[in-house]
Amino acid sequence: MSLIPVTILTGFLGSGKTTLLKRILTESHGQKIAVIENEFGEENIDNDILVSDTDEQIIQMNNGCICCTIREDLRATLSNLAAKKREGHLDFERVVIETTGLADPGPVAQTFFMDDEIAEIYLLDSILTLVDAKHGSKQLDDRQEARRQVGFADQIFLSKTDLVSQAEADELSHRVKHMNPRAPQHRVHFGEVPLADVFDLRGFNLNAKLDIDPDFLAVDAGHKHHHDHDHHHEHGETCCHPHHHRHDDDVKSFVFRSNRPFNPAKLEDFLGGMVQLYGPKMLRYKGVLNVVGMDRKVVFQGVHQLMGSDVGPKWAPGEVKASKMVFIGIDLPQDIFRQGLEQCLA
Repeated sequence: MSLIPVTILTGFLGSGKTTLLKRILTESHGQKIAVIENEFGEENIDNDILVSDTDEQIIQMNNGCICCTIREDLRATLSNLAAKKREGHLDFERVVIETTGLADPGPVAQTFFMDDEIAEIYLLDSILTLVDAKHGSKQLDDRQEARRQVGFADQIFLSKTDLVSQAEADELSHRVKHMNPRAPQHRVHFGEVPLADVFDLRGFNLNAKLDIDPDFLAVDAGHKHHHDHDHHHEHGETCCHPHHHRHDDDVKSFVFRSNRPFNPAKLEDFLGGMVQLYGPKMLRYKGVLNVVGMDRKVVFQGVHQLMGSDVGPKWAPGEVKASKMVFIGIDLPQDIFRQGLEQCLA
């Protein structure tokens, strides 16, 4: 039996999660989706769609979707839904989990890797984060949870951009890109997101696709060649992109690239040590690596302390064998990571 894909939907209060969920639960898209709603949320859709006084807490929608509010923990709910599916009481093809506006998606994501029973039934597809363009920058200033949600995302939707100027939307977009350069951003209207942009994004697949926004790399290039001299900050870069440096958020990302191959034993030791030390602060990280003596790419990625790696496709003839990694985390000591990674090169 193929695994059931799961999407985690997160985002700040008022960012449009409810609108998106209502669409999923009522629109005729022909997909059978189970939505797990974290009942302790501030923005319940119960009163609109659900009748909460049933014991069952599982409601069948007229478009074939199922909505379930969590009374127990997530693991038990997932296990319960899978059992009902096996017994033929419920039919669903995928799951969407909505976390509350202040939740940290990390532990939710970890459930799918740490729990064997869950991992045998479900496959975590991606984390989607909705950011409200009107209130987003204030929420990012005020709440670390909001910044973490951005750092965790595989896909970011900026909602309510019609309520702000183009310049404000662009500035928020740049800021978010610095926190998370690996998640594509889409501007959406009232949570009206095409379902193709929501499902089967494969954000957690161990694949050799590591797209980092080219904008981000262009700005990052300034730091890479001169990271030992800070004088380039006084001129050049800052004058042209004032918005890149205005916010110094604690959730940041950095990219490490090298054309020299890695010594695999050294790298494994170093990354293992970093994950032990900084795991709680490491939100998402991913790399496509050139390793000594291998004609295939090595791919790794992780969430917090959980890291997985695999052998990817062969390097194409004529392809530059460059390693590329991105780390997204809270106050990660970039210098320690960079120096350590340099020392793992063959």
